[in-house]
Amino acid sequence: MPSKAALIVGAGDATGGAIARAFAREGYATCVTRRQADKLAPLVAQIESAGGIAHAFGSDARKEDEVVALVERIEREVGPIEVLVFNIGANVPESILTETARKYYKVWEMACFAGFLNAREVAKRMMARPLPTGGQRGTILFTGATASLRGSARFAAFSGAKAALRALAQSMARELGPEGIHVAHPVIDGGIDTEFIRTQFPERYALKAQDGILNPEHIAAQYVMLHRQPRDAWTHELDLRPWIEKF
Repeated sequence: MPSKAALIVGAGDATGGAIARAFAREGYATCVTRRQADKLAPLVAQIESAGGIAHAFGSDARKEDEVVALVERIEREVGPIEVLVFNIGANVPESILTETARKYYKVWEMACFAGFLNAREVAKRMMARPLPTGGQRGTILFTGATASLRGSARFAAFSGAKAALRALAQSMARELGPEGIHVAHPVIDGGIDTEFIRTQFPERYALKAQDGILNPEHIAAQYVMLHRQPRDAWTHELDLRPWIEKF
């Protein structure tokens, strides 16, 4: 059994996949999840072809029983979870005049409530392990966005959920930091090099040639850096944006 595991919740084709590959290169057994496990096959193949270890799980991050079962299975069959990355987005713009209660609630479930469920279960396992001398019990990283800091027009649901996730990260950091668990909230402020940006926002994607959108691999490198930080100099919030992005 590998000595350590990294759980990436919301391991999609871009940022989540890059984060999974980065931690696999660090020697972690990467456990990647999304609702349909078969969609993770290409990512698992990439990691394994590079000599890493990867396990794909189909799980609904909003369902408490599924989250509990997932964390228990990984701890039992793969190894102790030393890193949790919560990377679910749920970025669905809509006017407040036409937003529905059902969709607003679903966005909150995906972008905030699911973060609470996964972080709680992993934190419980981390806290059950002894604190290494001069070390730490683990790292929990929540992916934030521009909406974590300010609510733009047509993003009431997403902004509300991401702001709440940020507050969750702050609360957990204050409670768990003194217990040896590093909780951090990277804010991704800008377009990311994804198929969605390429097809839906071609004018933004055209900025790629001048480093005007974020490279998922570069984002992933910062997540690894956060996990590697010594506990006398922990970062809680890290702001990542292209050099031309306004703020």
